[in-house]
Amino acid sequence: MRLTYLATYPVKSCHRVEADAAEVEPWGLAGDRRWLIVDDDAKLITQRETPELGRIRPQPRDGGLLLRAAGAEDLWVPFPSGPTTDVRHFFLSIAATPAGRDADRWISGVIGRPATLVHLDDPTRRPVDPAYGEPGDRVSFADGFPLLLANAASLDAVNDWLVEAGEEPVPMTRFRPNVVVSGAPAWAEDGWIGGRVVIGDVSFRVPKACSRCVLTTVDPETGEKGRQPLRVLGQRRRFPQGLLFGVNLIPDLEGQDGRGKIAVGDEVIVA
Repeated sequence: MRLTYLATYPVKSCHRVEADAAEVEPWGLAGDRRWLIVDDDAKLITQRETPELGRIRPQPRDGGLLLRAAGAEDLWVPFPSGPTTDVRHFFLSIAATPAGRDADRWISGVIGRPATLVHLDDPTRRPVDPAYGEPGDRVSFADGFPLLLANAASLDAVNDWLVEAGEEPVPMTRFRPNVVVSGAPAWAEDGWIGGRVVIGDVSFRVPKACSRCVLTTVDPETGEKGRQPLRVLGQRRRFPQGLLFGVNLIPDLEGQDGRGKIAVGDEVIVA
């Protein structure tokens, strides 16, 4: 198997940034989901209810973040400092640093609703679900785990089902993975749960499969909502844990000074 795709999402639920290589940190790929957009009640906003977030195309830069969107002037947002505020990430309250009024006005104008941008200055604040992680495991603003891995052959299987049903195939970006592997049979990843995968020289635990939500029905390029691929997953990949596609990963970086690096083309081994 080989690693064939890498992506991060600097601002949760906004457009992805694809790369040929990425640094691995204990809480995920460097820069992944360290920024969050919240509403007036400090509750996270996602493309589930606001698909316009997909218009925002963040570009990480030294010292901060460049925000871009069609029809809007680029905005430079430096890493903020100062007091933190508590924001609501699903059912958990997390302290984060507000990015400032300029960023808030820019984002509100792009998505058409009041919004606030915050930065997770300390990524060690949020633990991984203890039912699946170890005491020291941490995660940024990702839904629940540091990384999401998808199998290219499993997407091929989903698209075969869609074509059989008279539907259009979907790209892998609908599932918003961090890493994609090729060279394994469809659904081989089901058998990796509870074990490890090694990408390059970085080892990852595979704690669970990923249950998919309505976000997979939003086209990440246009924001258009549909019913697929969630409907076909409900017909073909329904399990007690949910509608499953992809597996979650937790980095194991002992002996690597808390850092590692992976790159497209790296060998992927199930350990």
